[in-house]
Amino acid sequence: MKFYKCLKHALNMVVHSKLRSWLTIIGIVIGVASVIGIVSMGDGMQKSMEDQMQSLESDIITLSPGFSRAMERGPGRWEGEGGETASDSVLDNKDIQILKSMNEILIFDTRISGNADLYFMGEEGSGSITGVDQKAWSEINTNELDSGRLLGPSDQNVIVIGDSLANDYFDEEIAINKILYIEGSAFRVVGILEQGTKNVIYMPIKSAYEVVEDSTKDEYDSIIIKVKDEVNLTAFTNELEEKLMISRHVDKEDKDFTISSNAQMAEMRTDMLSTMTTFLTAIAAISLIVGSVGIANTMFTSVLEKTKQIGIMKAIGARNGDILKIFLLNAALIGIIGGLVGLLFGFILAQIIAMAMSIEAVVSFSIIAIALGVSLGAGIIAGIVPAYQASQLDPVEALRRE
Repeated sequence: MKFYKCLKHALNMVVHSKLRSWLTIIGIVIGVASVIGIVSMGDGMQKSMEDQMQSLESDIITLSPGFSRAMERGPGRWEGEGGETASDSVLDNKDIQILKSMNEILIFDTRISGNADLYFMGEEGSGSITGVDQKAWSEINTNELDSGRLLGPSDQNVIVIGDSLANDYFDEEIAINKILYIEGSAFRVVGILEQGTKNVIYMPIKSAYEVVEDSTKDEYDSIIIKVKDEVNLTAFTNELEEKLMISRHVDKEDKDFTISSNAQMAEMRTDMLSTMTTFLTAIAAISLIVGSVGIANTMFTSVLEKTKQIGIMKAIGARNGDILKIFLLNAALIGIIGGLVGLLFGFILAQIIAMAMSIEAVVSFSIIAIALGVSLGAGIIAGIVPAYQASQLDPVEALRRE
């Protein structure tokens, strides 16, 4: 029997068993749509994260007080243990002297941070304060300006604020040269950062000591370091760690500081996201297995229903291979139809997830090919046993069936 005749018989089996066929197809649809939606969500989140990390310079290192074993595991080895931090440790001028002694450092920015009460045009609120060394901040800052300028070396009692604070927080917009009161002290706005910078306020660190509660002069919440050569970042980090441990009289067991880099954090986040996406995809793939079981069940039922027709076809010359091809093509059609419909619903699901999470849905050609290949393969594999059973029916016995 020619191939197109086998395909025609297989298609007739799908068409004339509409309810059973579509109930089976739904199982494949759910599986494929789930896989497409989850993988596209993961790829979209990863692309969004990569875009964010590209805006962060890879030659930037952050030194902060307190030690977290989660950060100590390094790139690709994060295990989620966020505890064991030394909360009473501080960074001070003794640490600054260590940094000044290292030729690999291009520049560093000492910072303190905290929240403070704001007052503008009769309205009250609160904002996140970051005190910076304005001489270094302009060279390390990665945020673009929307208007105005950055802090200058001789600035005092002036601030640079985030876009959300400037335009959305108070009823009246805060424009350049407007006066914003912070903890009762007046500060003039000289710069507004790009969109997405929220309610942040950057000011000279000397001014920040006066408005940030519990801050102590010459003690810092973090030090941002820019190195000369990012290629040797790991070697520099190890050297810095050794010098700080000697200076602070600590060892690896009771270390009271943390060194982290943008590259390290990016790799950690990528690893976590990849693991999460793989786990969710595996869960979604279970529905494909369930769909395959449904195809096998449908095929076994078809064999029982069409036993007499199989006997007639064999009696008029159909070979075992022809019967096998008809039932395998039937199973493959169910799988490929389910894959195509699932692909459509998966794309819709991906767009809905992307809108909800404010990310870009990334539906790659590879995942489309894999989804269609898996659905087709699931149909064929699930149909092998019932198709073989049908091909081996004795025509005399089959014709006796009612």
